[in-house]
Amino acid sequence: MTGPMSNTAFRTAIVPAAGLGTRFLPATKAVPKELLPVVDTPGIELVAGEAAESGAQRMIVVTSPDKQAVVDYFRSRPELEQTLEAKGKTALLEKVRRAPGLLDVEVAIQEEALGLGHAVAQAAPALTDDDDAVAVLLPDDLVLPSGVLSKMAEVRARFGGSVLCAFDIPKEQISPYGVFDVTDTDDGDVKRVHGMVEKPAPEDAPSTYAAAGRYLLDRAIFDALDRIGPGSGGELQLTDAVALLIEEGHPVHIVVHRGGRHDLGNPGGFLRAAVDFALQDADYGPALRDWLKERIETVD
Repeated sequence: MTGPMSNTAFRTAIVPAAGLGTRFLPATKAVPKELLPVVDTPGIELVAGEAAESGAQRMIVVTSPDKQAVVDYFRSRPELEQTLEAKGKTALLEKVRRAPGLLDVEVAIQEEALGLGHAVAQAAPALTDDDDAVAVLLPDDLVLPSGVLSKMAEVRARFGGSVLCAFDIPKEQISPYGVFDVTDTDDGDVKRVHGMVEKPAPEDAPSTYAAAGRYLLDRAIFDALDRIGPGSGGELQLTDAVALLIEEGHPVHIVVHRGGRHDLGNPGGFLRAAVDFALQDADYGPALRDWLKERIETVD
């Protein structure tokens, strides 16, 4: 078990991206959901940027055999770059070069969709002795503003073990989430985790702290994933592996993130994210704001 005084910096981020994207059909027949653009930037690039900002040097994309395009997106395109450079399109050139320059990207293949825990486990062979901990970022979740992983790393440096991100959700809205059973620490936004309940009724929820798609996991998680059996839906669940570590005395904490989030996993959430990002864009924002005001006034 990694203790509080160990080197807790993480260098590897794991991004599970093997899903079929069924809620985005028919578009995802040809385009992986992770490459659908939030304005002009795919969601997976936004997540990769967050990982790099928090100190990751490489990203392992866990994907299915027919989604090579997700990894290819992070490869350089010399011919395209030369064309843009020759035409003086400097701003576009910078955008094209941005993703390949964020971090080193590797691929791990998940042959079958057997759960989030199974997906994370596929990255284990690519880890080195330097990977005392790994970050896991779910590409469907945009956590805003970025920076929660840095806070999570600080918490791991203090307490050791594993650290998860959580949002404080109104109790009447808690039932769709995994909810943490926690006790307080001396930091109001850091809680010690004793267990987790999946999708409880509001009156049965142990707290109002719901899981978000950011994890900073001790290397011990991979041993735990090897020892759990199928859980909900007959799949290997990452939360079951975390629960096993808690049972065995492994410290687990949450950082309560006080910012916002967007769920890119469904069209409604994706549209909200696109509008939010577009409104903040200097080129698109002012005209979009005016159009939205006019459109809302005329909609039936």
